[in-house]
Amino acid sequence: MEFDAISVGVTSEWSKTVSDADVMQYATITGDFNPVHVDEVAASASRFGGRIAHGMLTAGFISAAIANGVPGPGAIYLSQTLAFRQPVRISDTITVRIEVVEIMARTRRVRLTTVCRNQNGTVVLDGEAVVLVPPPFSPPTSGDV
Repeated sequence: MEFDAISVGVTSEWSKTVSDADVMQYATITGDFNPVHVDEVAASASRFGGRIAHGMLTAGFISAAIANGVPGPGAIYLSQTLAFRQPVRISDTITVRIEVVEIMARTRRVRLTTVCRNQNGTVVLDGEAVVLVPPPFSPPTSGDV
């Protein structure tokens, strides 16, 4: 999305269903093998009563929503606040809703609310992000090489 086309109140959504493979791949990539995420027996004895997805896996969906929606490809994450409200379970479908709440034209930055809800509409994570919207990419012409 071009910076000049972004306005306060613009929204976008992005959804993903969390799979067992997603959780296990995240554990492998990050090294976070907390039993509440990867061991059904141990997780069943936890306060959650079963396995849950990593909170930061869910937070990662916000990045996808920013890249695929508002402000879109090329946006550079500068900051993100997170409040984990409810656990995300394997097979939950998480929908991230992004809304532009402030435009900082001089620095080409936008502030966004970021809300993740499960398939029941329950907020599982929320916060705010600040992203940089770079100028459009112009590939070099043959004379620039």
